[in-house]
Amino acid sequence: MKERNALLAIHLGALLFGLSGIFGKLAATTPNMIAGGRALFAILALGLTAVLWRNRNALRPNLRQVALLAIGGLLLGAHWVTFFEAVKVAGVAIATLGFASFPAFTVLLEGLLFRERTRPMEFAMVGVVCLGLVLVTPEFSLASTATGGLLWAVLSGFLFALLSLLNRASTRGLDPVQAALYQNLTVFVCFMPLAWPLLPSVRPMDWLWLAMLGIFCTGLAHSLFVASLRVLKARTTAVIFALEPVYGILFAWWLFSEQPTLRMLAGGVLIVGAIFVSARMAR
Repeated sequence: MKERNALLAIHLGALLFGLSGIFGKLAATTPNMIAGGRALFAILALGLTAVLWRNRNALRPNLRQVALLAIGGLLLGAHWVTFFEAVKVAGVAIATLGFASFPAFTVLLEGLLFRERTRPMEFAMVGVVCLGLVLVTPEFSLASTATGGLLWAVLSGFLFALLSLLNRASTRGLDPVQAALYQNLTVFVCFMPLAWPLLPSVRPMDWLWLAMLGIFCTGLAHSLFVASLRVLKARTTAVIFALEPVYGILFAWWLFSEQPTLRMLAGGVLIVGAIFVSARMAR
């Protein structure tokens, strides 16, 4: 893959990840059902990818890695459930911006768990993200529905940061697509039984949105991300992925008339700007 194609791939991947909230809002079912159904279609997409583009140099996971991948699957499923709960409660824009706080959690958790030195600029980035989150809601109050949705989204970002650090520690030498397949299998096994009683009430259109989530926003997006990392630097991909909430807000504005207020836009600019600066400074 040439650099130009890799840039197109990573932009498409960021766009697909940004559409997750849109399809989750369109699916008129519970977050547990969304997580289980998304995992089902993601397994099909990732399984096909693993067969077609098999990495023969990748190692087979040992017992410890399988256990860590299963824990990662639980974190992934919990991240999905909390994110889609935020979408249902507060809308796509607030949910997407709240989730965008995960780089701040990653900075703090890396210093705590891996004992890596956190630079003053990184602490400043965390502060800017926190200020942005306060501005995102029309009124930051625990009694507010928007604030409740934002807290669900921030929890989703925290769980995703934990998942990222767990993957860093457990997937070395493994094929990333294969690792994602193991984790989605865990999500399906754990969350589909919770959603089983709802299966008769899921409409055909809801299955379509779940298929879009699993095939495009998970399987294809992850494959594009992995393929682009073989050509682009990690900091380049991180900067482009900072556009994910921008894509989500624009589509929510267009499809659901979720017009962001000036206060929300100011908070979004702070959050996305902090991610940009952090990614540019990353080694």
